[in-house]
Amino acid sequence: MATFGTLSDRLTETFRNLRTKGKLSPADVDGTVREIRRALLDADVALPVVKDFTAKVRERALGDEVNKALNPAQQVVQIVNEELIAILGGQQRRLEFAKTPPTVIMLAGLQGSGKTTFAGKLAKQLEGEGHTPLLVACDLQRPNAVTQLTVVAEQAGAAIYAPEPGNGIGDPVKVAKDGVEHARRTQHDVVIIDTAGRLGVDAELMKQAGDIRKATNPDEVLFVIDAMIGQDAVNTAKAFQDGVDFTGVVLSKLDGDARGGAALSVASITGRPIIFASTGENLDDLEPFHPDRMASRILDLGDILTLIEQAQSAFDEAEAMKVAEKLANEAFTLEDFLEQMQQMRKMGSMKKMLGMLPGMGQMKQQLDDFDEREIDRTEAIIRSMTPAERRNTKLLNGSRRLRIARGSGMTVTDVNQLVQRFEQAAKMMKTVARGGTPQIPGMGPMGKPGASAKRGKKGAKGKSGSRSGNPAKRAAENAGGALAPAEATGSGFGLGGQKAPSEADMAEIQKLFGKG
Repeated sequence: MATFGTLSDRLTETFRNLRTKGKLSPADVDGTVREIRRALLDADVALPVVKDFTAKVRERALGDEVNKALNPAQQVVQIVNEELIAILGGQQRRLEFAKTPPTVIMLAGLQGSGKTTFAGKLAKQLEGEGHTPLLVACDLQRPNAVTQLTVVAEQAGAAIYAPEPGNGIGDPVKVAKDGVEHARRTQHDVVIIDTAGRLGVDAELMKQAGDIRKATNPDEVLFVIDAMIGQDAVNTAKAFQDGVDFTGVVLSKLDGDARGGAALSVASITGRPIIFASTGENLDDLEPFHPDRMASRILDLGDILTLIEQAQSAFDEAEAMKVAEKLANEAFTLEDFLEQMQQMRKMGSMKKMLGMLPGMGQMKQQLDDFDEREIDRTEAIIRSMTPAERRNTKLLNGSRRLRIARGSGMTVTDVNQLVQRFEQAAKMMKTVARGGTPQIPGMGPMGKPGASAKRGKKGAKGKSGSRSGNPAKRAAENAGGALAPAEATGSGFGLGGQKAPSEADMAEIQKLFGKG
């Protein structure tokens, strides 16, 4: 996540310096805490939060839980992770719906914080969950605010109540009250009220927001705050809490390049949970806020659970079973490959998904260099083929490849590379689908160390027995090899001593993916 990029780099570098130490002295702990304090202050985290955070980390790092640990560096990372989760709110908090519909959700915040865009994102997400949201346009001051909300509502596929044109005309309190009544009559179960903002906190803004709250008695008041405003986030949050009060926080623009201090300050300062994180301009770029997952991202430990949830929402399980069957029967084609790519598109940005993998913070340059348009180019090549060519790549002779290259605006080399990559990927996936172990080019079968993928004809067909010069030893080794293969003690990735997962482990993995 771009917002925490610098902070993540600083913390990762700090912990890297601890790995060489078998035991941590008080001086080591003090030095680590000092670096953490500097990193947090540079990230615009509020000073009271930094003081409290570093004091707790230091106290726990000097305690028995680290002194008795086998790996003190890992234990310190765990302590920092737990304290980060605490200042981010501890437990995830979901929206609370009214027992008797409609549930009224009021949005508050400064102008430009992203309230209107968030209203559309929330409406779309609620639509996907089976709700029937109604957007109410109560920002009647900002030029074209009503028009913007109308466009956003149309994109989200949600209904809108906008009786006033805005641009300074109309009573926002009356519109809010009438909007709730309209939702009750038309049986919308959620009302999202988009209120006006100001460039700064003032009495008029607070009075209007307070009057709307009194008139509608909302079940949730969500304070939308721009994650890029830094230290001023604390003052703004306090002002809204005193003037209107709110039940939850929404962090917007987390995809920006700011330092992210707002996210690490607002929950601790206000005592109100962060409920949503807005991570992009598209209406799908909205995530429920999980303090533990956000802490893992900051510490470059990855966010596999969010990645799995996004995959589950994007991929059709029945379609996935069909693909698995095709792979096992060697019937996987470029048409199936194209369908899989289109399903991956539904998950959003590839960069964002790759960034959720553990350790990807150390590959920032590679992520930045990743070209999302490569998927478009691949799709263009496949779509330039005839149905018969997609089903059977052996038909692709030189003239056909030239025609495909011209039709897609690519080169013959690009077409050749795509076909080669597809055939290699299909072969590996077919092996996995049949329960085998895929063979990575140049590395041999995974899980069989020392096996080479490149064997000469002699090596493949010749004797595979022991070459020891000692006859007794040679006979013993040949006999042992004939009885049973040696247990694998490593893999192509250098993970020595890793055993195959048990049936219980596989059952847990299936539960994790929702297939248990």
